[in-house]
Amino acid sequence: MKTLLAFFALFSLIVFLLPLAALNTDKVENAANQPKDKAVSTAAPPIRQEEVLASLPNGDTSQPEQDTLTVLQVPQPEFFSILDRSTGKIEKVPVMDYLYGAVAAELPPGFHPEAMKAQAVASHTYALYCREHPAPELNGADFSASPSEWEGYVTREQMIERYPDLGETYWKKITDAVDEVASAVLVYQKQPILAAYHSMSAGATEFASNVWSGTVPYLVPVDSVGDTLADQFETSIAFAADQIKELLTEAYPALTLPGDTRSWFQIVSRSPSGYVLTLQAGNLQISGKDLRILLGLRSTNFTITAQTNSFLFTTKGYGHGVGLSQYGADYMARQGSGYEEILLHYYTGAQLAKAAAE
Repeated sequence: MKTLLAFFALFSLIVFLLPLAALNTDKVENAANQPKDKAVSTAAPPIRQEEVLASLPNGDTSQPEQDTLTVLQVPQPEFFSILDRSTGKIEKVPVMDYLYGAVAAELPPGFHPEAMKAQAVASHTYALYCREHPAPELNGADFSASPSEWEGYVTREQMIERYPDLGETYWKKITDAVDEVASAVLVYQKQPILAAYHSMSAGATEFASNVWSGTVPYLVPVDSVGDTLADQFETSIAFAADQIKELLTEAYPALTLPGDTRSWFQIVSRSPSGYVLTLQAGNLQISGKDLRILLGLRSTNFTITAQTNSFLFTTKGYGHGVGLSQYGADYMARQGSGYEEILLHYYTGAQLAKAAAE
């Protein structure tokens, strides 16, 4: 109990460092933000900015108490206060409207209903976590979103506008799935978890501590083999050597690069899941995460091939790789897994609980 109290005391002390809904420090992607004619689960998602932690507390690694779903109840608000980043206004969005819109924004309508349920529970839990740890710069909002840019959540009208012929059908599919899990949330030691999620992993998910500072006991690597079967799981992008040099020297003024471009980069370390942790760039050692942000790469699981006056970066997966993989969830659902099995696979040691009205 003392360990648990100390853990949450630490949370309260560093809550200003936990702007889940305000920071845009890591480029990741959701599965839904894609061209109108790509409304299928194999379509590759484009990059978007996701709200992530600047810092995470060191988690208690003890096992959660084994209570039942009916005993573990989490307070449920009537609405979420959401800062619309495109307008600067705070909107009060009913919980169910938010959940419908979050699934619509995050997943293509071609995804399996069980994957939609898993996403609904993750989005619900993430919103509750944000509400309990609000960022001061949000001026009273629980978190932020940008519906006009298809980020965070969207409305029924936006869904129909994007899919004029099938929008109503898609919206009903989403609402039917969400309605079945409307009260379900994920908890660890009776508290809503930081339900991080991403588009697709590199075949296994990543430690939270390798993406953000601090460790979280339920955000640890698990296999996600279905991601390797997704369309555009592995992609390549080329950069001119002059472009790379300009970007690097602007970001790192102390950097010096040798004359031979083949000696510019050397990967120093990778995580067990294959994500680049550190690499040598000229005379400096930098993180794979920082290089990913600088170049806008799809993930930190990459290789670098030096070519004549250019570099070819080949990446696997899409996103930071922590927590629920959206494409991995869709694959598991198509193999017969229900949303509960999917969620408990990706969030190690977490439990499902019921959100009750405040």
